[in-house]
Amino acid sequence: MKFDGRKDARVRMDHRQPVNLMGSDGTWRRRCVLIDVSNTGAKIEVEGTLDVLQAKEFFLVLSSTGLAYRRCELVWIDGTTAGVHFVTADGKKKATSGKAAAAQNAPAGK
Repeated sequence: MKFDGRKDARVRMDHRQPVNLMGSDGTWRRRCVLIDVSNTGAKIEVEGTLDVLQAKEFFLVLSSTGLAYRRCELVWIDGTTAGVHFVTADGKKKATSGKAAAAQNAPAGK
């Protein structure tokens, strides 16, 4: 299922999910709300100034202890809303494996 022309299906949050953005060097932090999320990125509403997002790369901290996080790149900003893309360890987008893609496209019953 695809929404709004995006490559991956997004899950929209029914309730406000507080998360934080943090600079990759730890020098800044911004509170934000997770609007929607997918395997490859998220849409967030940021509190405070967005000038720190010009760093292009930062962490989306999902837990209050900081143990759950994703490395992100800024994709777009529109007012207080921003779109981020999750960066993998090798710096590339995750691709569906050949076997998994073939299984998804195989006719039913085979």
